[in-house]
Amino acid sequence: MSWITQGREFIKEVRVESSKVSWPTRNELRDSTIVVIVTVLIISVFIGIVDRILTFLVSLLFR
Repeated sequence: MSWITQGREFIKEVRVESSKVSWPTRNELRDSTIVVIVTVLIISVFIGIVDRILTFLVSLLFR
């Protein structure tokens, strides 16, 4: 098969697979985005607190 035929076949397969995709609704997308943002904020605060504690402990160790 030539590369042109392969390219056409690839495009056809992409269209078939794209039609099978289940896209989220606007509300599902909004809810998922909120969950991601809240999770990132919680993890950021946790890592910040652990960093402060470890920095304090290391500074006591090397004082």
